[in-house]
Formats: sequence, C-alpha cells, structure tokens
Amino acid sequence: MEKKRIAIIDQKGRMCYHTEGFTQEEVCSQVPLSNGDTLLLCDPDERDQEISSLRMRLSDAEEANMAKETFLSNMSHDIRTPMNAIVGMTALAKNHIDEKGRVKDALSKIEMASSHLLSLINDVLDMSRINSGRMQIANKRFSLSDLIYETMTIVKPQIEGKHHSYELKLDQIDVETLFGDALRLRQMYVNIINNAVKYTPENGNIVLSISEDVTDDQCVLIFSCRDNGIGMTPEFLKRIYDPFERAESTTISKIEGTGLGMSIVRKITEAMSGTISITSEVGKGTTVSLRIPMAYEKEKVQTASLKGKHLLILEADEAIAEIYHRYLHEAEVEHTIVNSASEALSVMTEAEFQGKNFDAAIIGKEQKDSGTIYDIAGYLHRSRPNMTLILISEEKWEQIEYRANRSGITSFIPLPFFRNSLINGLNRAIQEASGEETAKAYPDLSGKRILLVEDNLINREIAREILSMTTAAVDDAENGQRAVELFASSAEGAYSLILMDIQMPVLDGYGATKAIRALERKDAKTIPIYAMTANTFAEDVAKARNAGMNGHIAKPIDMNALMQVLKSIED
Repeated sequence: MEKKRIAIIDQKGRMCYHTEGFTQEEVCSQVPLSNGDTLLLCDPDERDQEISSLRMRLSDAEEANMAKETFLSNMSHDIRTPMNAIVGMTALAKNHIDEKGRVKDALSKIEMASSHLLSLINDVLDMSRINSGRMQIANKRFSLSDLIYETMTIVKPQIEGKHHSYELKLDQIDVETLFGDALRLRQMYVNIINNAVKYTPENGNIVLSISEDVTDDQCVLIFSCRDNGIGMTPEFLKRIYDPFERAESTTISKIEGTGLGMSIVRKITEAMSGTISITSEVGKGTTVSLRIPMAYEKEKVQTASLKGKHLLILEADEAIAEIYHRYLHEAEVEHTIVNSASEALSVMTEAEFQGKNFDAAIIGKEQKDSGTIYDIAGYLHRSRPNMTLILISEEKWEQIEYRANRSGITSFIPLPFFRNSLINGLNRAIQEASGEETAKAYPDLSGKRILLVEDNLINREIAREILSMTTAAVDDAENGQRAVELFASSAEGAYSLILMDIQMPVLDGYGATKAIRALERKDAKTIPIYAMTANTFAEDVAKARNAGMNGHIAKPIDMNALMQVLKSIED
C-alpha cells in the first residue's frame, strides 16, 4: 500500500514536522501522545490551504471588530456631544428664565442638538432592523413635489449653518404622483445631502439634481448630489458601504456621525431594486447618484375653479416667473406677472379702473426693497380684502402659518412645484376661499373630547399642552386597560379622538385598540384612533393599522401630522 507524506500538528496548531510512512486511511486521524499532545495526521497541501483560509477569516474578523470598537468610541463621543448641549442649555435657560432672548436662543440650540441626537439613534436602530431582515419597503402613493419640499425643509438648516450655496435642478419631470416608500426615499436623500454638508468646508457649493426616465410601465427617479468638499481616496471608496466606516482625516476630526449612513442607503436602494454610484476625488469633491424604479400615476389637472379667473403673480426670480407663465399659459389661465410690490399696486389699480379686478394673488420671492412676504401680503390684503392670497415658498408652513394667516394669506403651495402641483394647488386654494374663513394655526375643537393614552408622565404633559391650544377637553389614561375602561364607561359619542401610545404596562396600545373595536357600541367601530409612538418603522405602522388604528403619529411628536389629525375632527 502506498505510503503518504503528511504533516504532524500538535494540539496547539503548531506543525511539528513532515514525515512519510502513513497509509491513506491514517491520514487526517488523531494520535494521542503520552505528554498530553494530540497529533493530527493530514495532507500538508490541504493543511496549508486551511491555514490560509483561517488566516483570512481571522483578518476579516479582526478588521470588523476594530471597526466596531472605533464605532463605539465614536458614538461615545458623538452621543455625549448633543447630550452635553441639551443638559447645558437647559440649565442655562433655567438660570435666565426671565431673559426671553437668552431662553429662546437656548431652546433653539436644544432643539438642534435633540434633532442631531435623534438622527444618530435612528441610524443605529435602522441598521439593526435592516441586518435582522425586518425592514419592509412600503408601496404607497406619494407626491414628488411634497417629497422634495420635505427633504429640503430638513436639510436647509444644515446647509445654511455652514454657509454653503446650493442649487436644486429639476429636469424632465413628467410625472408627479409615484408609488413607493417616500419615507425611505427621503431618508436616503437626507443622509446623502447631510454627508455632502458635513464633508464640505464652509462656504462650499452643493448641487442637487432630480430627474425622471419614464416608460409606459415605470418611472426611474434619478437623484444626484454633487459637492466640492474634501472628497475620498480610492481606498476608502472601496469601504464606504461597510457598516461603521467613516472617512478619517485631521481636517474632519470634529465631524460626527455613526458611519452607518451610506451602508443604510445602499441596503435600502437594493431593497427598492435601484442602483447607487459614487465618484470622488480627494480635494475636489464627491458625487452620489441614485436610480430608483417605481410605478406612477397619470394625475389629472384640476382647473374648474380657475376658469375665468385673473391671477396676479409677484415673483422676483425670473426663472421661476417663466415657469409660472409656461404652466399657466398651458392651462389657459389668465395671469399677470410683476416683480415688486409697487408694480403690483400699479397693475391692481389699472385692473380696477378697467373693471377687471384680480381674483387671487400669488406671492413668491420678493425683491430686497419690497419688504418681507408678510409686509407685501398685509399691504395687498388691506388694498383688496376680497382677493385670495396664496404663498409659494420653500419655508416650512407649520412654522410660518400663524404669521402668514395674520397677514391675510389663506393658502400655501410648497416650492419646488411642478405643473400638476401648481395648477391643482391654485384650483384648490380658490375653491376653498369661496365662502370659507381664514385658516387657523390650531384647529378650534371647542366641545370636542380627546382620550390621551400615555404611560409616561412627561410625554403626557407635552401632549396635553399641545392639545390645550385647540380648547378641546382631554382625558388621560396611563395604560391601555384604563383607556378601555374610560371609553366603555363613557356615553356613546363622548370622545371624538383617541391618541394611543403603544408600549404601556398592563395592556399595550395594540391590545387596547382591539378591545375598544370589539365593544358592542357603534362609536367603538368608528372613532378615530391614532398611534402616537416612537415605533416608527414601516412594519410598526402596518401593525398599528392591523390592530384597528386609523393612522400613526411619530414621537418625538410630529406636529404636522398631529395638526392634520386634529383638523380632521374639527368639523
């Protein structure tokens, strides 16, 4: 029988020597020795391959472990930084409680630090959810103009905070109503733009581009973000999608983040059957591009309320003024465009002389010498009280609504707008202005009763304070079981709305909702029940719906979503 040349390995993995004289059957067997060692008889070529493979796996494991250690070290610093700001500014506000200016400044910084801390936590939770296979991609109808507006509202403070200039290019937008996961799209766009802001030194330039490639059955939404920041080395580009990785440089040592952003973006992109590409050069900047395919809807343009109307448009930006003219001309809507408040007064006077007053005025970007949009709106409102005033702006409506209403503005269309969003928005504004009073920052819920279900005392206090602005009566329940008891013992129709926390002792929000829906009374089946919870993933929203809830409001409390819910029960 042929004798094999083999390697002899002791129990510590050390190769003792090569020898010959063993049969095939004896190869890869174990031989105990009197000194306690165990010899492994094996083919040396196979053993070399195994050792090489183990070394590679060990190296990969060490790199991954080092990345996680670096991540934990970074997070220790990055979480403490906003926490220190929150704690310190809270103490400062308390010490200067009578100084309105200092308190306002402290609260503004607390809000900024809280937002940053929340984004760090969300990244970590998102990565955990993705790695566990629990991420779900929604397929809901959404407006592209709303998506862009919401994204820009979120990133503008960061862009302006570093004094960057930015340009938003909107090319070849043929469809505006899409089907997909708008929340995840916004999350990816914000992650990419925030990276551009962070890794671009002050007074940099960021160019955003959104376009579409439309076929009969799908629309590929194309997003691009280009900056002139520090750029990345080819070596780091190979690792950019690895979890916990962050570009390291002495020039950016103060940049905070989880190192999870681009890993999350790629995984979401893949889940949406899309593609991502990155080009970068050290010292010259980076460009990130996404292509996401999705279904779309051909939305009808509503022009009924615009027929026979004469619109005045005040817009100092010539490019936007041209867009107004093109869209309104295509819709056959009579309009006059001016670029200043003084010119607006002149054409209004001329129109009145001819007996052809304007039905509505659109207030866009004002000239520097024309005053603020509120000054202009107040002036126009005093001159023509019956003329509908419509604001088109990239500002966050919830933050300016009260002041805008005070100046006579009754409707709002977010910027950027497209053909359908502009025409449909104008049609709706004029329609709503017919016989309706000016909108209010908070709905009037006098005579309404709301059941607030929340186990956390501070969260309950915050919610009660917000709800008090509506003058609604509010009843508290500290857990789901108590909520069921309060509802069951109340008169039918006593409550107009239930705001339901999810994670509570005794009975959680899902169980409480199911119990209320199961009660043998008519209002148990129809009363609006909204989850108000920090469980904000798509599957959490779906779970709330399946339990019988009407919708979902995220914590920290999404004021916009809450106001929409409260306004829905106003009438």
